[in-house]
Amino acid sequence: MVVAPEGELDAVTSPGLADVLDRLLAADPPCRGIVIDLSRVGFCDSRCIGVLVSAYRQARDQGVGLAVAAPQRSVLRLFVIAGIDQVMRIEQDTGHAVETVLA
Repeated sequence: MVVAPEGELDAVTSPGLADVLDRLLAADPPCRGIVIDLSRVGFCDSRCIGVLVSAYRQARDQGVGLAVAAPQRSVLRLFVIAGIDQVMRIEQDTGHAVETVLA
């Protein structure tokens, strides 16, 4: 499953992403993997990071692969500063991310 938010992911919009990810992770039967394509996200704040880390932990506990794909430079920089790149898989493109979550 590929989720592709657009615009800014901040305190106002991140709860919408959290809802989508929660629904995917609660599906029965569960999906095999989730890729969050951030190629159209120009801004991400700490709330967005919290949503991603929470979804990652939930996915990990359920045995579901989860990866972030194609973050723009400013978003990737935030992930590196926050250490998110050490916690979850961040791939350069969506196709490769799909392959990694299904492997």
